[in-house]
This record gives sequence, structure tokens and C-alpha cells, in this order.
Amino acid sequence: MRNAVRKWEQVRAFALDLPGAAEEFPWGPEGCVVKVNKKIFVFLGNADGPNPPGVSVKLKDETLHEHAMAAPGAEPTGYGLGRAGWVSVPLGEKGAPAAQVLCEWVEESYRTVAPKTLVKTLDARPGGRP
Repeated sequence: MRNAVRKWEQVRAFALDLPGAAEEFPWGPEGCVVKVNKKIFVFLGNADGPNPPGVSVKLKDETLHEHAMAAPGAEPTGYGLGRAGWVSVPLGEKGAPAAQVLCEWVEESYRTVAPKTLVKTLDARPGGRP
């Protein structure tokens, strides 16, 4: 469980470092999300609950979506979000994706909802996409 919490913390820190990202708790302390331009790009839940933490991201890229769905315990996100490409990935499963992979998925989810000006800001960072 400690490894899952560490991954969750790394993913949260990465998401909050993206241009224009803001953390919100629309459903109380157990419902952490990170938004850009008032749009959610990652559901984080929390790391303090009785269950291991997980993340949900929107992956429009078919290859990334299939990769995420192949993670242990991954499933389409509930409430109909799965039909729009959202995938929920538990972090406490044996063989759960590494933090680096999760951060790549978070960045891709960010890129699907962020305004183009913020994506350009991200791309201008050292190591950003050309």
C-alpha cells in the first residue's frame, strides 16, 4: 500500500505542475480532482482511505487507452465516463503501472482538455514535445 501511495503522490505532484492546473475537492476530501480551465483531466480520489489509491484519466489515443486498460484491475471509469475514453487504474494491484507511465497518461489526458495556449506553454518547457 505504501508503494501505491507514493505513486499517487508523484502523479498528484506531476498533475499540479502542469500549466494552469488546479486541485479541487468537488465531492469532499475523498474526491480530489485536478482541473485545467475548469475541466477535470485526472480523478485522484485520495490516498488516505481504506482502499488503495487509484487514478482515472481520459485517453483518446487508442494505443494509450488499450495500454491503460491492460493494467491490472483497470476498467472503464464509471458514471458513463468510460464511453468517452476515461480509464480507472488502481495503484495497489501487483504489476500496477510505474509512476512515470501514469504521469504520461495524465499528461495525455491534460492535453485532451487544456486550451491550446496552455499546451503550447507545456511544449515550450525543457523536454516538452516539439
